[in-house]
Amino acid sequence: MPVSDNDFLREITALIEENIADEQFGVSELAGKMNMSRSNLLRKVKKHTDSPVNQLIREVRLQRGMELLRTTALNVSEVSDQVGFGSVSYFIKCFREYYGYPPGEAGKRAADTDAAVVVPPVPLEHAPGSWSSRLRWGGLALIVVIALVLMRYYVWRGSAAKPSYEKSIAVLPFKNDSGDSTNLYLINGLMESTLNNLQKIRDLRVISRTSTEKYRHMAKSIPEMARELNVQYFIEGSGQKVGDQILLNIQLIEGTTDKHLWSRQYKREAKDIFALQQEIAHSIAKEIQVFITPEEAEQIEKIPTEDLEAYDQYMKGGELLYEGSTESLQKSIAFFQNAIQRDPRFAKAYAAAAIAYYYLDLFQINKKYGKEISEYADKALLYDEKSAESLIAKALYFMHKKEYKDAAPYLEKALEYNPNSGVVAHFLSELYNGYLPNAAKYIEYALLGVRIDGGSGDSSTVSYKYLHLSNALMQAGFLDEALEYIDKSLAYKPDNPFSGYLRIYILYARNEDLPGTCTALVKELKKDTTNFIMLQEIGKMYYFMRNYAEAYKYYKRYIAIAEEKQLDIFKHENLKIGIVLQHVGQEEKGRAYIDAFTRYVETDSSIYRHASLAAYYSYLGNAPKAIEHMKLFAKEQDYQYWILFFTVDPIADSVKDLPEFRKAMQQVRDRFWENHKKVRATLEEKGLL
Repeated sequence: MPVSDNDFLREITALIEENIADEQFGVSELAGKMNMSRSNLLRKVKKHTDSPVNQLIREVRLQRGMELLRTTALNVSEVSDQVGFGSVSYFIKCFREYYGYPPGEAGKRAADTDAAVVVPPVPLEHAPGSWSSRLRWGGLALIVVIALVLMRYYVWRGSAAKPSYEKSIAVLPFKNDSGDSTNLYLINGLMESTLNNLQKIRDLRVISRTSTEKYRHMAKSIPEMARELNVQYFIEGSGQKVGDQILLNIQLIEGTTDKHLWSRQYKREAKDIFALQQEIAHSIAKEIQVFITPEEAEQIEKIPTEDLEAYDQYMKGGELLYEGSTESLQKSIAFFQNAIQRDPRFAKAYAAAAIAYYYLDLFQINKKYGKEISEYADKALLYDEKSAESLIAKALYFMHKKEYKDAAPYLEKALEYNPNSGVVAHFLSELYNGYLPNAAKYIEYALLGVRIDGGSGDSSTVSYKYLHLSNALMQAGFLDEALEYIDKSLAYKPDNPFSGYLRIYILYARNEDLPGTCTALVKELKKDTTNFIMLQEIGKMYYFMRNYAEAYKYYKRYIAIAEEKQLDIFKHENLKIGIVLQHVGQEEKGRAYIDAFTRYVETDSSIYRHASLAAYYSYLGNAPKAIEHMKLFAKEQDYQYWILFFTVDPIADSVKDLPEFRKAMQQVRDRFWENHKKVRATLEEKGLL
């Protein structure tokens, strides 16, 4: 490493050490002390250490924490305060992730790979506090930082994946030991409750049921599943109900070795089902040494209802809700209503009913269940405002009403109570994609979805999570990264039509080859000729090439499917469809689509409203109005990459060469790339990019 690199790292390490007890000392404060801009500091540290600045600051704090734990009589809480962690639980979490064990064991553990690069013990009279001790430790800390950097450099580049100290677990489908198949819902309910309780622990990565359900009828070994799911531990369970007793067998298994670490047989009265669920979660967490905060314990130990029959009805409904078909959703609601009738304060039952109604209405043109979603969501929140399910139900009510700004805080709060919820991560990434455009948050929540289920073998769920992440990156202008993740998506599911189609568009964003893109889309359609989304996209590509006859061939098939299924998804595309219909002589039908587009724009509250109006007035040939709205759109923030291709659209032909319009479009481009830089800085600071 060049001397200048050593000097730079020595200086920032010394500054971190000087301010180590100040929990507010972060990236901005360090940049100020270094007389550098924040962005320059981020770039330079990334160049020299391959780590974001906030991670470097945290590592120096943790290394100092390790030194204090090993060389002084300070307890964990006192050390946490000395090294600038405002929360003891967060210090414990970070320490465990970094060293692989909790700080309480620091004095007992023999030196391992991580401990070998920790600073040597210093005499008690120098720890902590005096200026001389800071200077001495500052020099040693430089050695630590350099050693860690070099170690990471060779480990990351010498292996397929960087090591992770994050604890992870998968709950496999429980087996029904009873000859009575009607008991299956109960066994699945116990499995679901075990999963849900573990998901509430932030210190643990918990694989979703969607990713583990495929193993129900698949004969694979634990090590094979561990490799596919990228998970450390497994829970296996089986049980049955005999009269009023529940018999349950639970095993905790180490993924890589198939070693059974812990097993227990439970024989409980049915009335003790909630105590049983809590005991299982706490026992597992204790066995794998996962830290549970008091707030998480409160969530795990919450009793949803005192009425066991109501809970039985709820579990039956929950199994049908998981199936997700229209028929099973309708049946599930009846069970939830039965549960509510028995216990009118049963928050989870209200929430589940609201969620079922939401999904019944999801793709329908004529929404029918707004009142029911509202009533059930409100009751769920009334009886448990600290339930992730209640908060999700309320968020879905606002999404059903298209009041997306009101939905976001409920989903973000739900994620606090259930940090491993792939469902919440999905809804948040959807919100910050199209409804409340925010590139950094879209990428962050898409990354969370990958974190939760990012290694589950050939699961189509993982393929779609990588698809979501790739789309998030592409829409923010990170084309190389987007291509990397879309290839991962296709590696998990080569026939994923949406991934294939997104890859084509990523390549189009690079080369802007319309004919080549259209040819690739037509080839992709052959994998599923009924894919109405692909039909619409191919129609649009031919429209962009001014080949209206060919565009109509695909739009015609798209319209037939959309009308048959009563789908109204691509409202923003109706202007293009209407223009194509008029070009092929269907004047009246074309006008109907254009009118539908104007109605959509009138009620559109998104940031794209002015872009849509600019398109409409361009179509009308009203250049002053088109320019006016494009100027207004240029003031927006966080719009997506595709808007940069506005002038490819034939409707822009009447205005695109006008100086004022070109100036407005340049402002749109400049604003996009300015935001792109900000997003990159934010993601780099968080260590996400």
